[in-house]
Amino acid sequence: MKTLTRCVDETRALGAQVAAGAKQGDCFVLEGDLGAGKTEFVRGFVSFLARKAAIKSPSFSILNIYETEWFPVYHFDFYRLTDASELIEIGFCEYISGTGVCLVEWGTMFPEVLPEGAVIIRYRDTGITTREIDVEL
Repeated sequence: MKTLTRCVDETRALGAQVAAGAKQGDCFVLEGDLGAGKTEFVRGFVSFLARKAAIKSPSFSILNIYETEWFPVYHFDFYRLTDASELIEIGFCEYISGTGVCLVEWGTMFPEVLPEGAVIIRYRDTGITTREIDVEL
């Protein structure tokens, strides 16, 4: 499903739309350049499930956890990692095989750790304020 978004609100709305169909055990891999809208998508996704959550980028913490009424959401950012072995240290395998939903920014840096069936969401800038977001469902 390819979607053209023209503003932050539209990117967040797409995140909410994907969240509405998410289920425990799902993994969504967010791939695109810096500033492409990955974290805004996550804001929409998590806000759909937990209205009062304060969503921030996990660029420095690597993982943020959001508790929702349905399942926990694990928001990873692999951007600052240099080796897949670092994921073992933070328990990535336990999160990915648990009962939550994983959202992984820069996940294709380490494709060997991604679960089978992970949904790749690609972001591509198409203009100053527009981007094409392709959700491979």
